[in-house]
Amino acid sequence: MESFKKEISDPHELRVISASTEAKDYFLSNFPIDGCQEHLDFIWEKKHKAKAIITFAISNDAQAVSLPQSPFGGFWIQDGLSSTSLEAFIMAIEAEMKLRGIRSISLTQSPKPYEPQSDLINYLLFKNGFEQGKVLSHHFFIGKKKIKKLAQKEVVKLQSKSKIAGLSVSHSPISNFGFLKEIRFWNLEKGYEVAIDDNRMVQQVSEYPDRYFLITLRKNSEAIGYSVGVKLTGDSLYYFLSAINPKIRVKNGGELILSALFQLAVEQKVNFIDLGSSDLEEGVNHSLMFFKSRFSNDVCNKIIWVKKI
Repeated sequence: MESFKKEISDPHELRVISASTEAKDYFLSNFPIDGCQEHLDFIWEKKHKAKAIITFAISNDAQAVSLPQSPFGGFWIQDGLSSTSLEAFIMAIEAEMKLRGIRSISLTQSPKPYEPQSDLINYLLFKNGFEQGKVLSHHFFIGKKKIKKLAQKEVVKLQSKSKIAGLSVSHSPISNFGFLKEIRFWNLEKGYEVAIDDNRMVQQVSEYPDRYFLITLRKNSEAIGYSVGVKLTGDSLYYFLSAINPKIRVKNGGELILSALFQLAVEQKVNFIDLGSSDLEEGVNHSLMFFKSRFSNDVCNKIIWVKKI
């Protein structure tokens, strides 16, 4: 239901509606947020054609977040925008938030492989008074042909080693969720907290079963490691929730899981793989960054921006 429509700068206008149930490439934009008062799409239009969009969850205490409980939210440019028009969009959003009595705006802008104009977006947010709340570094492997080439190389390299060690790896759609308990337990044993909302994940997989894949590492048929691959967008694959049983010592376990991720990426014909961030509360996780660097060809930042209004 349309709640606001006003011309901000000719020839563009801002339209604000309840978050559309129509399919979006970034499907988490559509997924409802528990405890939020409203879930809204802010759409920047020209001649009734959407040029850019951002989705916000509005909390009961008047905070606007894009998007909570998701890897990121932020701006999606659907058609080329000049810096002038994009800045006008940012200013129009802030003006509308003030009218609604919103006290602060927070958004997590996706890394550049997801949104090519992310650098420009980040610059304009900074120039309009937004402050960096957090910066996370993501490793990527970009290029459909390059993904296929590396996948073939890894299979040949790891095949004989894994056979000798009794290891195997496979990927499949998610049919049950017992692995979540094991991932949580294994990470706790290693001293890592894993914030998984089991109910939310079950709902997401149930509604979007074609977007989620479980990678399973086995030793002599026993599952000893897992990871989840998520197609956050149609041309990407996100590396999520990886863990290996710390009580079972295996060599090349992490490499085998990533090799399966690359094989899955080839089958899904994606343009890039997002290996996620490598962060610790106390600082940089250099060892994890080094491991991911062996399976990546680019590094891009995901920035959380905050502004009180």
